[in-house]
Amino acid sequence: MWWNRKNPKPAPEAAPTADAVPSTVNRNALLLAGLGGGVLAVFGLAAISSIAAPVFLALVLTICANPVRTALERRRVPTGIATGVAIVTVLALIVVFGYAVAVAFSQFASLLPQFAPQIQAAVEGLGEALAKIGIGSDQISAVIGSFDAGSIVSVVWGLIGGLAGATTTFVIIFTMVLLMAMDAALLPEVLRQIEPHRALLVHSIRDYARNVRRYMVVTTALGVAQGLINWFVLVLLGVPGAFIWGLLSFICSFIPNVGYFIAIIPPIIFGGLTGGWPTVIAVIVLYGIVNAGVQSIVQPRVVGNAVALSQSITFFSVLFWAIVLGPTGAILAIPLTLLVRMLLVDTNPRMPWIRPLLGDNTASKLAKAEAKAAAATGAASDPPSADPATADAERPDESAAPATG
Repeated sequence: MWWNRKNPKPAPEAAPTADAVPSTVNRNALLLAGLGGGVLAVFGLAAISSIAAPVFLALVLTICANPVRTALERRRVPTGIATGVAIVTVLALIVVFGYAVAVAFSQFASLLPQFAPQIQAAVEGLGEALAKIGIGSDQISAVIGSFDAGSIVSVVWGLIGGLAGATTTFVIIFTMVLLMAMDAALLPEVLRQIEPHRALLVHSIRDYARNVRRYMVVTTALGVAQGLINWFVLVLLGVPGAFIWGLLSFICSFIPNVGYFIAIIPPIIFGGLTGGWPTVIAVIVLYGIVNAGVQSIVQPRVVGNAVALSQSITFFSVLFWAIVLGPTGAILAIPLTLLVRMLLVDTNPRMPWIRPLLGDNTASKLAKAEAKAAAATGAASDPPSADPATADAERPDESAAPATG
């Protein structure tokens, strides 16, 4: 009966979603706090740049040498011996590079006194040219009077003397490479233990190591080729100090967007002092061809999507890390920026949307490839459309068809 019926219970309200719940956290305050923390971290790195730069360089060298150890371990070489071979390989490369830099500095110091009078005369000629276009003669006289080509020699000798202070840097690099190579032997097992709990973190670390290794190895190989070609070209053109400028070209190949302009200035100056404008034009043209061929055609195809940074971010990273960590920061700008991206973006499951803004075009390239493949499949499956006039002519006349009873 109706008096025995129970009143129906109201339906439970749906739980509010995360977007519907009003947030009590001020995102602007979090953003400002994050920027403040970033500024403090940057100033802290700049304060300890003499330690941070060689430590990170040792990290990059250890990452690049790790395949040597893994390849030996696959051939059943004991882990200790494989690690020792990797350490010796890195240290041998450092010693060879340091010797080349020392030779280049000594040649540069002996080269400058020979061209000091010509450099002084060139500076005075530049002052006269500036005076002809209307720049004040008093300012030009002050600049020329303060310039002394002999002071350049003293600066260079000061740099050579300062190489003795590089002993501390070498000790830091040697010690960190030794310790990091030992720890790298245990790292795969550590990552396997962490992966069930932090899979995204482990994937990001492996991806970072693979991308940095690919970028540095390819850039080193192409930099060696670029330096050798420039050295050979400068020898043919008769530019003094060809070995120095070839080594400078190799070092500057690690500085994207800016390194080319740094490497070409000294050959232009000394080429102009010895061969005049024809040599200057030849240096500009040949350097441009080599740089365009290596850094604009070969390197992007080989490196692929290992960097995945836009040109503007790459250029800014060079300037930023050069200010924070000095010349080493400019050379390692790409690995440093990739490390920051790994810590802030790749390891955060809520931040993959920002990767295309940083220059990662993997998703767009994949979408274009899938669309092209779908279009090709559709075009192959559709039969060719016949001409309407031909179709009407071939269609049988339905009025002439016999009636069926």
